[in-house]
Amino acid sequence: MNKSLFESLKTSLNEAIDHADGKHNARTRKITIKPLPTFSPQDIKEIRKKVEMTQLLFAQTLGVSKKTVEAWEAGTNVPNGSAMRLLQLLEEQPTFVTQEVYVTEASSV
Repeated sequence: MNKSLFESLKTSLNEAIDHADGKHNARTRKITIKPLPTFSPQDIKEIRKKVEMTQLLFAQTLGVSKKTVEAWEAGTNVPNGSAMRLLQLLEEQPTFVTQEVYVTEASSV
């Protein structure tokens, strides 16, 4: 084992032991997560239109079926927690989809 690696591991282990014994304070950070929003059927449709997607493309982007999106927009079903978080991201940052999800292909001219 490389001596510098050994020394680094030894130092880290000693810091962990000191922390466990209350001799060393570790850095902490408080994280607050936004509550999950709720979306009406009209809200969902407006988000989809804002990102300029058909129901099929929207469904593929969210990883759900087209029938699921249809049910959300008709009000016969509601999104689950992870879908609500994705809808929140799309509502707040519509370009997120084009930057992170879309794969565009160059066309031949």
